[in-house]
Amino acid sequence: MTLIEPIESDADASPATPFSSGRPWPERLAYVLDTMREMSRQTDPQRMVQAYSARMRQIVRSDRALSLSRRGLSAPRFRITRSTTWNDAINPWRSQGRLPLLEGGLLAELIYGDEPVVMDELRVAPDDPAAEYFAGMGSLAAIPLYDQGVSLNMVVLMRTEPAAFRREVLPEHVWMANLFGRATSNLALSDELRRAYETVDRELKAVEDIQRSLLPSEIPNIPTLEFAAHYQTSRRAGGDYYDFFPLPSGQWGILIADVSGHGTPAAVLMAITHSIAHTSTDPKTPPSRLLAFVNDRLAAGYTENGNFITAFYGIYDPPTRRLTFSSAGHPWPRVCRAGSPKVEPLTGEPGLPLGIEPGETYADTAAQLHPGDALVLYTDGITEARSPDHDLFGEHRLDEALLACHAGPQAVLAATLEAVDRFTAGAPPIDDRTLLVGRVS
Repeated sequence: MTLIEPIESDADASPATPFSSGRPWPERLAYVLDTMREMSRQTDPQRMVQAYSARMRQIVRSDRALSLSRRGLSAPRFRITRSTTWNDAINPWRSQGRLPLLEGGLLAELIYGDEPVVMDELRVAPDDPAAEYFAGMGSLAAIPLYDQGVSLNMVVLMRTEPAAFRREVLPEHVWMANLFGRATSNLALSDELRRAYETVDRELKAVEDIQRSLLPSEIPNIPTLEFAAHYQTSRRAGGDYYDFFPLPSGQWGILIADVSGHGTPAAVLMAITHSIAHTSTDPKTPPSRLLAFVNDRLAAGYTENGNFITAFYGIYDPPTRRLTFSSAGHPWPRVCRAGSPKVEPLTGEPGLPLGIEPGETYADTAAQLHPGDALVLYTDGITEARSPDHDLFGEHRLDEALLACHAGPQAVLAATLEAVDRFTAGAPPIDDRTLLVGRVS
């Protein structure tokens, strides 16, 4: 074995190649450009390697070629990832278990040597673990492919005749092979990342579907109070939550909540909140009692990491049009009174958000609604929507949008969302947005 040492003869019995001595530079440049264009169109690392190998066979003649890898292995173990002696190509990124795993011998010495090697006279012991791959070969060139400064991969080229590889061109071949190796590695990582994203996206879609199933499939028919609802997450899943509860004596519970944070963690806590609210065996009245019940159970083991939930829960009595409500740190609803040009908040005594303090108590407040009044419940994703200049939409712009509140609930909903969209210049929401509009009849 010799380590890139100069030799006196530079004779090469290879037929003419695109890089043969004497080729005009425009021909060589055209071949390089065609190769680079072909490589740039590849999106699958396996096909990229196959295309590149076909190109390189026109530049560097070999009668046999192997690719080796020692990724994740310790000396003297290695894998053969490709061989021109195989009938079927194996994708080393997806079928690693099918690759030959060998230990010791000449190939182990080469790949763990971390250096380019040329062997003019190839002699291999009969008991070498890779003896079958050397059969009939007379010379060899090993080109290391470096990653983090170490030859984790290697290309081994062989010819039947001895002294067939010219050392004068070996530096360029090492350079080209390593540049291609980095490009292939990046493409493989990109492909792996894409498949990982697809897996995550499928899982997030499942979370989204589960979360959506926890929301009311349709708005219930509440006598004297017609509702329209809008629900939009900033990601595939979110932490906003609204619900309706039929109660004894024909009353209806109306709940809106907002979990701190975004995405899947918020969606999980939203599902827990839904479960606690629905599995309560206590009557969901008065509102303060339900909020205290949910708060205690969240604080007992679900919000120790600092998460919390703001919530507003009201009980509507259809015959009297009376709303009794309680708030756990949630934005107060807005009310547009019939015949009045102003919008006013429906306020009471605020309480801490759910999940912060066990044993927190909440206060109940009652308000009288009248035919023609509009009741608007929302999460702060509406009022905290930002303009391109980072201004907040705010309650005053919400009130301005609600001046159309004497129209039907769906029309008020559409007008409000259109105002938010204009204000944000159509930018995707950075927080979940939930909006409920009720019209008293």
